[in-house]
Amino acid sequence: MSAEPLALVVDDSDDQAELLRRYLERAGCRVVTASTAEQALLLLDDIRPALAVVDLVLPGISGVDLAARLRETHPECLIVISSVLDSSRYPEADAVLPKPFTGAQVARVVQQAAERG
Repeated sequence: MSAEPLALVVDDSDDQAELLRRYLERAGCRVVTASTAEQALLLLDDIRPALAVVDLVLPGISGVDLAARLRETHPECLIVISSVLDSSRYPEADAVLPKPFTGAQVARVVQQAAERG
């Protein structure tokens, strides 16, 4: 994995996406954001993220469906679920960031991606 892994953040809340961007950049990642699963799927034609942080509640295609598609099309990508929903409703994922999350939790997820890469 390169010194700066690429992280994809998919969250329809601008505040949450920006917070994740800051935490991920502090942890050494380059970050691309999308506010919908549809936008993320278009981005995935051109990028190969080391990790993807996916909110479950998105307009249009759900975060659950996006995570499943990511698992199929980008099996090397660490899938991280971030949501306010109860964790029993989370799909299969490599890591979780229940909201509200901390910078330390985000840093641990980036470390997991680095160890996997």
